Parts: sequence; structure tokens; C-alpha cells
Amino acid sequence: MVTIKDIARESGYSVSTVSRVLNHRNDVSPDAKKKIEEVVALYNFVPNNNAKHLKQNNSKSIGVLVKGISNMLFASIVEEIQQMIGKTEYTLVVSYLDEDADEVEEAERLCRERKPLGLLFLGGNPDYFKKGFSHVDVPCVLVTNRANDMEFANLSSVATDDIAAAKCAMEALFAAGHRDIGILGGDIEKSYTSHQRYIGCRQSFKEHGLSLKQETCYEKARFSYDSAYRAMQRLLKKYPQLTAIFAMSDVMAIGAIRALRDMNYRIPEDISVIGFDGTALAEYYNPKLATIKQQYRTLATRSVEILFGQIELKKDPIHEIVPFEFVSGESIGNI
Repeated sequence: MVTIKDIARESGYSVSTVSRVLNHRNDVSPDAKKKIEEVVALYNFVPNNNAKHLKQNNSKSIGVLVKGISNMLFASIVEEIQQMIGKTEYTLVVSYLDEDADEVEEAERLCRERKPLGLLFLGGNPDYFKKGFSHVDVPCVLVTNRANDMEFANLSSVATDDIAAAKCAMEALFAAGHRDIGILGGDIEKSYTSHQRYIGCRQSFKEHGLSLKQETCYEKARFSYDSAYRAMQRLLKKYPQLTAIFAMSDVMAIGAIRALRDMNYRIPEDISVIGFDGTALAEYYNPKLATIKQQYRTLATRSVEILFGQIELKKDPIHEIVPFEFVSGESIGNI
């Protein structure tokens, strides 16, 4: 059987250089890459992934499962987690999933192949946890979503109160005199986060003596600029009298503003907009975006601390709520 040492000997390059080519690293000269790939093709060499995974399995790794590739809040949280883990003896394995994917199923696969000592879930659907989490046997923390009612012995959570935060966003619009308010959010049948924020919106409407008519006021979108752009166009077409928008993420809000401007609406003179997350882009956008700011550093720090407590000290699950903050910005105008 041909080994990586044979490829190194035949190509004239070191084992480490061959390894970098096989792992698609960029720190290899074009000539070396070309020669090594020719030898690999000549011998039909296939890397031994089982051996690679065995080496990884022997390391002290932490897995992070991130739902959605366009979620700027999650990107900030991952960056904080990476900095924290980088100061420890642990290594980090990050997996990005579609926002509607089954994160628990992916966790099972990750545990089989990489055998991490613990997992952090950035975003999660309780239905997936209730269905399959009993097969995940390592300490875990659900980040940004609550898990206190699931009662798994190895599952903690650090979250923002999405219902209260969404109500806060709606109250800012109602306080400015708005009554015809549209909402952009995820699929409330699949997205737990969107469902919780929708409940907050509905409660706020009710407290103001109004009924939230989902078929008119609500438009489904993915948590991305382009999807929110198109959703804003659809929402305005069916609800042309709206004067304000609550978007369930800053990314959605900015996509919506772009669509409104392309249709010659001014923000906030014609239509007010408030987002959710409190990302850096919201602060520097023009106009400065009104938003609900989540404390991403606290979410990241407490999640890692709680996970380490479970791994190293065998602590019981902990469920924490992290306070949010309303940022007034410049994108809300009075009626």
C-alpha cells in the first residue's frame, strides 16, 4: 500500500509538504503542488482519513455547530470563542449548517467522527433536541436559545429572552406612533428563534389593542441580505400602507432598507426600520440602525465557562438569560 512517505520520496519533497498539499493548504509553492499532485495521481493515492481522524480524536477538542452562514451575530460569537479556546489546551472544530438543518443530527455525526469532549450549539430547534439529543452523550451548551424546559442532564443554555426583546423592538415602533407595522422573520414553523420573536410581536400588538394578522403583516425570509431584499418587496406589495418594519436580524433589516431605497422610499422619513442583534454593521450603517443589541461577548464567555465546568468539574446544567439593550439609532421616525 502506498503511504504518504512513499509520495514524499517519489516527489522529492518532505512529508510535511506533501501533507500540506493533501490538506489543500496555500503555503506551498506552485511547483511543489504540481509535482506532488502528479505523483498522487500516478499512484492513485487516497489519504487515510481514518488515521487523520484518530489523531484528531486523541486531541482535546470542542465542537461548535453554527446554524446559518450569514448570521453576523454568530460570526462575532465564534470569534470570541476562538480567542478563548486558543488560550487553552483545547482545540476547536467549527461546523457551519444551513439555518433549517438538523443540528442534533450533525452533532451525532461529529461525536462519532471527531469525538469532541463537548459541544456548543449556536442556534437550535427544540424539536430536533427532543427527537434526537438523547444520543449525544457529551456536555453541551445551547447558545442564544433557551433549553431550561428540555431537562437533559448534559445540556446547558445561555440565551437572550427573545420574546421580551421582540416586544421591546415593537414598543419602540408603537411609541413613535406607528400602527401599520410589517415584520420580516424566518419560518416560524422551523425556526425556534423566529417563533419566539413572533410571539413577542403578537403580545405587543395585543397590548396595544391590535391583532397581528400574519397573512398580511408577516413575510418569511432567510437570515440573509438578498432573501430579506426580496421579502421586503413582497411584503410591501401586499401591505402597501405599512409605515414601519421590524426585521428579526440586522442582516434582514439592511437587506430590507436596500429594497426600500431601490423603490424610492426614505428611511426613516417614509418607513421606519428596526433590526435585531446589535452587530457592528448596524452601528456604522447609514442611517445608523435602530436595533436590539445582544451581548455577544457575554454569550460567548459564559457558554465556554459553563461548558468547561461541565467537562472538567462535572457540574450540573446551568441556564442563564443574558440582558439585551435597545439601541435607538437613526432609522425610526415619528408619525
